[in-house]
Amino acid sequence: MKSKIMSLVFVFSAFPIMAQEKEPGVKTFAKAVVDKFPNTRTFDVQYEVLGPSNYDSRLLGNKFERGRIEEHNRFKAAFNLPFYASKSKKLVLTTSLRYKYENFGFGDVYNYQTNQTYTKENQEFHFWAGALTATYMSTLFKKPVIYNATATIDGDEEKLQRLKGFASAVLVLKRTPSTTITAGALVLLDPSSIVPVTPLFSINHKFKQSKWDMDFILPQRILFRRELLENGRISLGTELNTESFYLNLDTPTLKGVYELNQLELRSGITYEYSFTPKLIAFVKGGFNNVVSARLTERGERTNRYVYDQKEDTQGYLRFGASYNLFNRK
Repeated sequence: MKSKIMSLVFVFSAFPIMAQEKEPGVKTFAKAVVDKFPNTRTFDVQYEVLGPSNYDSRLLGNKFERGRIEEHNRFKAAFNLPFYASKSKKLVLTTSLRYKYENFGFGDVYNYQTNQTYTKENQEFHFWAGALTATYMSTLFKKPVIYNATATIDGDEEKLQRLKGFASAVLVLKRTPSTTITAGALVLLDPSSIVPVTPLFSINHKFKQSKWDMDFILPQRILFRRELLENGRISLGTELNTESFYLNLDTPTLKGVYELNQLELRSGITYEYSFTPKLIAFVKGGFNNVVSARLTERGERTNRYVYDQKEDTQGYLRFGASYNLFNRK
């Protein structure tokens, strides 16, 4: 879910450089959405370290393993670029590419079926995804509206695996110097999704006579933010995060390509610093709660999982840097 929402947020980030004076309402909204810390940047790299965590798993409904993840690291890199805008600047086409590497190191693992404890080898996973997005900006009921359609193809280090897509529409309900409210809907064109339509709602509010503001995006996050130092910003809050990758299995029980989908609820603190209008670095840390971790056959709905896993709360630390070609002083 988060990747789909972030694609939608990218629409807001890319739009200001393409807006025209003859549509002041839409342009003013776009400027209000993007500040010195845009949500989506042209180039972005991140490295994350997660603390140890105990887990307990079930396979085909039966108890399978319990053990400990001693080490878990993630590396992510992303590229986003708008490459076409119509003469009216209403239609924008963007392309994006994402790469992720995950590494797991295990402690002792107990198998319920064999009543044996053994050492599990380290596991590594690679994930690729590319997307093409079309965005159309207009007005509806005399209010700015943004229509979006995205096609995504992803895979692992061996081959491309799945083609997915979604479409959305977001209407600006309110726009004042201190408050912006939007609402819309996201339609998932993915046979594996349980809910084909997801509501979208966001509020960004600057508190009166305060340096703090609230950024709420349903169902992604709620953050309370303020500037700290001249070019820095601190954020406190909770975010909903999803992670996924493919596994090629050949066991007596499972054979073929499977997809792991993990839903995480993260609470903590983030500090961002803008070294230049284009170069931004950040560090964030806190606690990570795995709400759900399920394995399904490729393309199957996540409620038809063959494996699920419960994990203890773990700490995490993430840091990264990004470069945005389109930010201006």
